[in-house]
Amino acid sequence: MPTADRGPKHEVAVTTNEIKRIIIIGAGQAGGETAQRLRQAGFKGDITLIGEEPVAPYQRPPLSKAYLLGKLTMERLLLRPASMYAEENIAFLPSVKAVWIDRAGKKVRIEGGRELPYDALVLATGARPRRLPLVGADLDGVHLFRTAADADAIRPDFVAGKKLIVIGAGYIGLEVAAVARQLGLEVTVVETAVRPLARVTSPEVAGFFLDEHTRQGVRFVLGGQPALIKGKDRVTGVGLADGGELPADLVIAGIGVTPETTLAQHCGLAIDNGVVADAECRTSDPNIFAIGDCASRPMAHYENRIARLESVHNAVEGAKIVAGVLTGQKPHTVEAPWFWSDQYDLKLQIAGLFQGYDHVAFRGVMADRSFAAFYYKGDRLIAVDAVNRPGEYLGAKMLIQTGRSIPSNIIVDESKPMKELVASAR
Repeated sequence: MPTADRGPKHEVAVTTNEIKRIIIIGAGQAGGETAQRLRQAGFKGDITLIGEEPVAPYQRPPLSKAYLLGKLTMERLLLRPASMYAEENIAFLPSVKAVWIDRAGKKVRIEGGRELPYDALVLATGARPRRLPLVGADLDGVHLFRTAADADAIRPDFVAGKKLIVIGAGYIGLEVAAVARQLGLEVTVVETAVRPLARVTSPEVAGFFLDEHTRQGVRFVLGGQPALIKGKDRVTGVGLADGGELPADLVIAGIGVTPETTLAQHCGLAIDNGVVADAECRTSDPNIFAIGDCASRPMAHYENRIARLESVHNAVEGAKIVAGVLTGQKPHTVEAPWFWSDQYDLKLQIAGLFQGYDHVAFRGVMADRSFAAFYYKGDRLIAVDAVNRPGEYLGAKMLIQTGRSIPSNIIVDESKPMKELVASAR
């Protein structure tokens, strides 16, 4: 249940004309996009962007892909050149932590005691990686994976022949495993579930990726429970609950994230798997908005089901919504959720939310390493997993976004181009 609101009562939302000062807490993709879109929408007032990292807002997804592989520089990860913030008169405060929100006084306190006034506040605080709850998790060579600094700390150890244990077989874990194999490391993935990607895709698609990684030389310990990290000063292995031991030169944990709601909780905002927000991204305080990984909000294409999504799409969508609301723009068309994952030469593109599906239809053949899995709830298409099939991904995304569908027995017929099927869909 949401936590009780302990803040000031009967807040009244300030009007667009009254908003002269906007503070954004969190300088990830959601926060950076919001600052830029406010300026693009014509906001002339003060914008302050507060970020705990020392760098300007950047893309996180490539960290476990091209950046870790050494094919992408930090400069190319940046959403905008760092100089843009000064040019657009955006006060960007890097390496600064917000420690308190005074809702009654409409102020944000940062480390050191300085207080910054606001008319509207945007929480884009993201999420923090879950730490391994194991003895030895603080040893040298044991890493979390969330920030550019995390990737930078790992890269020197990504040397051919070294033994890597990845704990967790979600997208981050499998992407890191793929990069490590391409660089010649010996890789073992330990996953407590009986298959990889258990929470995010169907058994069939999970099986495809399991087979692909196994073919590439990754070893899996499925249904495995890590019990402790072994080593004196530096990690030497991972002990399993069944008594087994896996030798390791380094360990990377990818066991999920927790929404960063500390500030929101302390100032009494409603919390329920993230900061609770409405369709306009307003929290239980109408002058405070929450977007990105930290926020839980209604999903327009899924009967306004409340969900918290960790994706670029959700970060950008929240920025668009908030910038529009704060500048009095007309609401924009909300996109269907989308995600992607790169593993080896496989590009997995996902549209929609597959939870609650009752059957899946396949277009293409898995053995060809090019196919699409369409998820249905009754006769309604709700999601797609497309592997090296951009046309099927884009077509399904459009269908979900417009509330149309194609019968599953027809969508599998490859003699009919996807574009043609989409054009005739109702």
